[in-house]
Amino acid sequence: MERTERLLDLVALLLDSKRPISWTELREAFKDDYGSGSLEACERKFERDKAELLELGIPLTWVKAGDDTPEGYVVERDAYYLPEVGLTADELAVLYAAGAAALASGAFPGSQDLAHALRKVGFFAGGPPIAPSVRLELGAVAEVKDLPLRLDGLWGAITTRKSVTLDYFSPHTKEVSHRVVDGYGLALRRGLWSLVGYCHLRKGVRTFLVHRVRSLAVNQSRPKSPDYEVPASFKLDEYVATWPWQHRFHPPLDVEVLLTGELAPLARSLFPAAPSADARGARVTVKATDLDGLVKYVLSLGPDAKVVGPAEAVARHRQLATAVLAAHQERPS
Repeated sequence: MERTERLLDLVALLLDSKRPISWTELREAFKDDYGSGSLEACERKFERDKAELLELGIPLTWVKAGDDTPEGYVVERDAYYLPEVGLTADELAVLYAAGAAALASGAFPGSQDLAHALRKVGFFAGGPPIAPSVRLELGAVAEVKDLPLRLDGLWGAITTRKSVTLDYFSPHTKEVSHRVVDGYGLALRRGLWSLVGYCHLRKGVRTFLVHRVRSLAVNQSRPKSPDYEVPASFKLDEYVATWPWQHRFHPPLDVEVLLTGELAPLARSLFPAAPSADARGARVTVKATDLDGLVKYVLSLGPDAKVVGPAEAVARHRQLATAVLAAHQERPS
């Protein structure tokens, strides 16, 4: 019997039993695996299977005989079964629609796991929930045939903490470099998938655009043992910018932005930082690692947005605003 099939049958047998199952009964139930050959070899095989189940989160334990029960192996049901989530019909519909849209995009990590999860949602809901149509496009990415395969490979590697070896193309040098990366996380921003992890070549955390990966290989040695641990201080958002001023080009700078007029009540939606209000309008303090990115964003908001501190940020705002004005002034004939 194949090992996976044997493990599934073993769990099913223990879950179906209302009492502990002895080692003798297990040997009888699995004659070809635990009942043939030397006793020592059979015990070693069973110990390996127990370790595999425990690693998968299945609590297989040995219990001593009680007044009404014999000694033997059991699966603790309270630890094995998760409590019901209790989602409403609308919540199930939203969950199913989001998952289905991600799956239909054709490039989503863990696509097989996602498809399996959607089948479970549909099963417990009595069929696929009625949900509004949702469309998810990766329009910013050029057509890359192997992108779904790359994402699934990275998903599995990050989940099991296995290092990956990849060939990465740089559009600046027009060259392909050979890298070994400990993957910390994946992020999707504006249609672009990014891998963030420790690069052994650069000796630091780096961000790689997945569609620029030319080849990918997951370390296959010691598949049950992780190659690395993700630092407790790691935050994915610090490496994959959400806002234009979050690109890590410069040391962090606290920049104060003043919003007046119609922009003042929109401060919370225009900036992630919590605004404060005074007589002039709404003030937002933004930590910028790309000052030009922030200033250009402020300029795009119009005359009701202004950088008011610190001095170097104010000077850069004035400089770029003057350049924009000069570019739009009518040239003399």
